[in-house]
Amino acid sequence: MSPRRLGLLASLGTLAADQANKLWLIFVFGIELHQPLRITSFFDIVYAKNPGISYSLLPARTGAQRLALLLFISASTAFLALWLWRAGTRVAAFGLGLIIGGALGNFYDRLAYGFVADFYHFHLGSFSWYVFNVADVAIVLGTGMLVYDAFVADKKPPGRQPAGRE
Repeated sequence: MSPRRLGLLASLGTLAADQANKLWLIFVFGIELHQPLRITSFFDIVYAKNPGISYSLLPARTGAQRLALLLFISASTAFLALWLWRAGTRVAAFGLGLIIGGALGNFYDRLAYGFVADFYHFHLGSFSWYVFNVADVAIVLGTGMLVYDAFVADKKPPGRQPAGRE
């Protein structure tokens, strides 16, 4: 499978998984009525409405702020799609697909609801990790794959021998 196709499938799969998870938790399970749902002593499922980006930075509470954030995300996603189109390895393409799918999942939330729905909350004692969703996990995993591809992965083309060796 070509890197482009793999990245596109990763993007579509991530978007579908993120939106299915959000729709199920909100409209089928009714997380808002059941929260916090204690899974373990350090992990809960809650319903948080995040008007900004990671860690609620750049909150977009007004229409103009939300439009500016949506335009920024659109431009960033277009850049990532161009990068995906030119990706030379499957690792980079898959990572970019995860990031694009996650970005599109959160983009849809902002466009449709005015906020991003987050659910998963890790905590230990007084330490509380931020609340996140499937799209956020995909973005982090995709970023890790890009770092791996850039610094760790072997870049030698398969089957090529150095000149003069046959």
